[in-house]
This record gives sequence, structure tokens and C-alpha cells, in this order.
Amino acid sequence: HGTEASSPRCAEAGRCAYFVERKKRFCKMAPAPGRRFCGEHGQQEEENGRKRIPCPLDPKHTVYEDQLQKHLKKCNSREKPKPVYFVQDINAGLQDVAEIPEKRVPLSSLSKEELENLIIKLKKASNGLEFHLKEQILSHQALQEALNDPKNGESAFKHLKQQASILGNMEKLHLLGPGRCFIEFGAGRGKLSHWVDVALQNVEDVQFLLVERATTRFKVDGKHQRRDSIFERLQVDIQHLCLNKVPILEKKKLPVVGMGKHLCGAATDLALRCLVERYAACCDAQNEEPAPKRSRTDQAEVASNSSADNESSKADCKPVAGIVIALCCHHKCDWTHYVGREFFKSVGLGPVEFHCFQRMSSWATCGMRETTNKASASEASEEQTGDTEEHEQAFSKIESGPDTLQGILTVEERKEIGSLCKRLIDHGRIEYLQQRGYKAVLQYYIESAVSLENVLLTAVPSPSLIPEPTT
Repeated sequence: HGTEASSPRCAEAGRCAYFVERKKRFCKMAPAPGRRFCGEHGQQEEENGRKRIPCPLDPKHTVYEDQLQKHLKKCNSREKPKPVYFVQDINAGLQDVAEIPEKRVPLSSLSKEELENLIIKLKKASNGLEFHLKEQILSHQALQEALNDPKNGESAFKHLKQQASILGNMEKLHLLGPGRCFIEFGAGRGKLSHWVDVALQNVEDVQFLLVERATTRFKVDGKHQRRDSIFERLQVDIQHLCLNKVPILEKKKLPVVGMGKHLCGAATDLALRCLVERYAACCDAQNEEPAPKRSRTDQAEVASNSSADNESSKADCKPVAGIVIALCCHHKCDWTHYVGREFFKSVGLGPVEFHCFQRMSSWATCGMRETTNKASASEASEEQTGDTEEHEQAFSKIESGPDTLQGILTVEERKEIGSLCKRLIDHGRIEYLQQRGYKAVLQYYIESAVSLENVLLTAVPSPSLIPEPTT
């Protein structure tokens, strides 16, 4: 996405001569001695008959054409051997393709009557459900120093406030303690795990698993040099993650706490199924295995030691101790992976309505607002996309153009409809967890001025399922 010297200015001495059109500046990389372009933009010139071409595995980087075969054997983007905890589509959910509509109709193609009928269905399905969320805006002492540090800019401060509230909610649920394995889904740089580790600096027997499918730069894992806590990264899509086969969990089965900050759309459903349907259910099944037959003379001894045996069984394999996930990007949800399908069916809805509500949910954060200042909108959009840990789409483009909704809904009404779509999708997740013995709650964990995606899902097992912390 650039050209050579397409700007009236020339590249600085010792800098690449490639002009990056999107950024309106020259590349800042330094070329090798005697060359005009850096390694990434070397395809702009040939040196001694050698030409650089984009790598077929990842066109983001280039390679000498005559060294392509050698490069493909060691390229970081090559397919690597699957780890032991990789099980294809184990958390994918729906396997029956008959339930998935072949063609998804864009909202912009819906007539006024069709759109109005959708809104009627939405309101009817929402009728009687409690969508008034409680404010649970908390903080945690572990982040006070960082929150008070003037060196942190506005963006960093917003992230810190969110992380502090997540930790505060975890502490209120008694999830911050010894003998825990914290699993951060969609970990990115691993900042949430970092702050949990800081909060537990004087606590023993703590493990961290950071799940992230992409290779991440600037990870904060290196800051954790404590002997008492163990950090391990699992580079795998949540869709294929089998926690029961993770060596660290097989070796020492600690109560698991699943957490995530802005876990996008379907990733939330994949994480819930990974924890509740796969890991916890498997542990429960192992605990319920019948004991081997004993002779009558041993029965008295078995009866006297039954209590001790039960405690030992609990210690050997424990279910999920809790789940704390900051939700976002409902427009990225997928009926195939959605855990609340049974709830949708119970209120007369199916994949077609879900697909529409999923996209309409984005109205909650952008409201189809009319932008008169295109320059400022573009700048805001660039700022949003540059923030790798925030997934709000405040200025994102919606499928249904202004003409489709003209005279039907005001901006405020669209925001209200979008919020209703979000809460309906989230209610399906709540019912899913409740049906599996969890006390699940939605709450506002931060002010909307800090983040438009400000809803936190928390869940802990019912009292009979709560594992006792290791002492």
C-alpha cells in the first residue's frame, strides 16, 4: 500500500525510500548498506538479478525469490505440529448444518414491514425478562499506583479502570485466592493475568494459562519472575482447546477461574462451552465413576472412611470455580457457536432472527449516527482500530443504510433496539449457565464514558458445586 517517492519530499538519509500511502510518510526502516529499500519493501528493486516476492504463507513479509523453498521450511507462518490439547472443533457447538440458513439476508435489503416485524419479535421475546442491570463498578488496590501514575495517558487509564473493576468483581466473588488456575481467554499481551498476579503476589500455588490464537508482540509475561506463580501460553483457537489435555492441568488439577477482557462475540460462547461443557463436565464424570466392588468384610471400613474418600475425590478433580468475562462485539456472534440456542428456540426465534439481531446489536454502540465531519470520523475510526485491546465499533459502518430506517426509528430508538439485541443474546448465555448449575449475573462494571462495551458476565457454581480452595 505505497509507492516509491510518490511524495514531494524525499526519504531521510539512511531510511527506506518506500512511501507508505496510507500513513502519508516514508517507511522508517533502515535499508542494508548500498540499498535504497528495507527488507520488507525490497521487491521495489532488484539487486544482482535477485528479486524479493511476498511470502505465499504470509504476504505481510517478503523473501528472495531464489530462497523461497528454504524460507518456507522455517517461516514462522508455516503450519506447525498441533499441541496435545488441540482437538478439532471440540468447543464448536452446532454440528447440524440443516439449522444454519444457506443465505444470510443483509439488513439493507429488508423492507420497512420486515424490519418492523423483526423489532416486534425482539420485543415480544424480551417481554418479562429482567434486563435492568445493576452497577457493580469496583476497583482493586493492586492497580491504585498505576491508576494514580500521571505518566499513563487517557487510553491506558481507561484500560486500567476496566482491569481494576474486573479484579474488584473477582475479589467480591472470592475468586482471588491460593490454589487457583486462572485461564485468560483472548489474552493478547496478558495484562489481565498480570494484574491478577500482582494482586496475588503473596499467595502460593497459583497458575496462569494465557489462551491466544495469534502470535502476540510486547507480551507482559516476562515481568513475572516469581517462583510461586506459573505462566504458560497456549497458542490455539478456543474452538479447538481441550483443557483436560493441558499438561499443567492434568498434573495438578486446581480449581479453574475463566476470565477475559473484551472477549469478542463467538469467542465468549466458545470459552463458556470449553469451561462448562468440556472441562467441568469431564471432572464431574470422573468424580461420579463407580467405586470397585469390595467384599462384605471391607464394607464397614469403607463406610467409616466415606467422608475422607469424598474429600479426596474432590481434591483430585475440581470443576470451574468461577467465570468473569467482559462482553463485547455481539455483531461477531455466530449461531453455530452460540450457547443460548435453546433459549432462542423457547421464545420462538431461530437462526434467521439471531443473525439479524446479531447485526442490529451494533446499533447500541454507534446508533447509526449521522456524521457530518468526515475527517473527525475517519480520525476516530483510525484511533479505534489502532487500539488492539478495545473492540468497540463507535464509528463502524452498519449494513442498513440511512434510507432503510428513514422515518422508522430515531437514533436513540436504534440505540435502544441495539441494546435490547445485546441483552437478549446475553440472556441466552445466562440461561445456559444456570441450567448447568451456575449462578450467573450480568452487571455494568464500568461507566459507558470509559467503554461503551461495559457489561461483565460473572458466574460461580451453585453452593453444592463450589470447590474448596487448597490450603
